[in-house]
Amino acid sequence: MRILGLDPGLRHTGWGVLDVDGNRLRYIADGSVDSDDKADLATRLVQLHDGLTAVLREWTPDEAAVEETFVNKNPTSTLKLGLARGVVLLVPALAGLRVAEYGANHIKKSVVGAGHADKTQVQHMVRMLLPGTTFRTPDAADALAVAICHAHHRQTEASIAGIRLQAAR
Repeated sequence: MRILGLDPGLRHTGWGVLDVDGNRLRYIADGSVDSDDKADLATRLVQLHDGLTAVLREWTPDEAAVEETFVNKNPTSTLKLGLARGVVLLVPALAGLRVAEYGANHIKKSVVGAGHADKTQVQHMVRMLLPGTTFRTPDAADALAVAICHAHHRQTEASIAGIRLQAAR
């Protein structure tokens, strides 16, 4: 199973790809899709769309997971981030992928064990869980954390579904 983790941002959307085989996680790739902050908003959203479409085409994930947006104090920034997040959700959905969403605290708790871990702790645990990983940007590290979170939770969901199936028999 190949998972694409996404950390939405208008300026930089981080992405990370890993393969999951049972309990085993294997790092595949990471990076970020960047938009031109001097361009108008519509152009920037197209840049995110096209960049993410290229990532999907190159790495052919089976599922995607996206970090949920937190609310900023600045409503304009929050709205722009929400628009970028819409593109980030749309691109894998258009490709026919299942798209899961996780809150930041949920991701941190899944990866680090503490819901209020800082970025340094998250990056350290991503490196430990995916040995040899040298992510290109902090956004890519966050995206890999999203993918790790999804890998853990989808496995739990599959186990629960299996137990329910056995109980129904």
